[in-house]
Amino acid sequence: MNVAFYADYIADLRALFMDLDSRPEGFQTFDVRLELAVAGGLVVYETKRRKGQTDNLFYGRPAAASANQQMSQAAAFAAIDRFLALGQFVALTDAASETLDARYPHCAVNFSYRKKGQPAARSMLMVFAGLNDDGDALQFVSNATDQAAFVAERPHRAQKTYEWK
Repeated sequence: MNVAFYADYIADLRALFMDLDSRPEGFQTFDVRLELAVAGGLVVYETKRRKGQTDNLFYGRPAAASANQQMSQAAAFAAIDRFLALGQFVALTDAASETLDARYPHCAVNFSYRKKGQPAARSMLMVFAGLNDDGDALQFVSNATDQAAFVAERPHRAQKTYEWK
């Protein structure tokens, strides 16, 4: 079983996410959507700035509820930040055919941005499962029926999912 770990990548992503949340004026443009599925619930943090106009949408759905509910930016940020603070992460490939085990939190991250003064924009689109440590990550992957569902080599580049480009 060969799987790539993403704790270092997520640490950098977490710092960038914190920067965007606390200092959006430092970014020329951004288009960010994080969808966190945890304990049967959902938290979505979405923000976009184009041509000086910023749009935000923050909502969630508790496990027992059937409808989404608006939530504060702070609450959405806190939930996603807790996920990004976990100890280890594995990423799904385009070939992922099975649903992730709902007992483990997972987050779809679509993050595009250009900081002020940077010559070009950067973007990434990945789905990560969050785990406590390397041992949990290896156990999670070994329990999956489709080993091709997990990124084995970094940097990951596929048609639908990719690391920073």
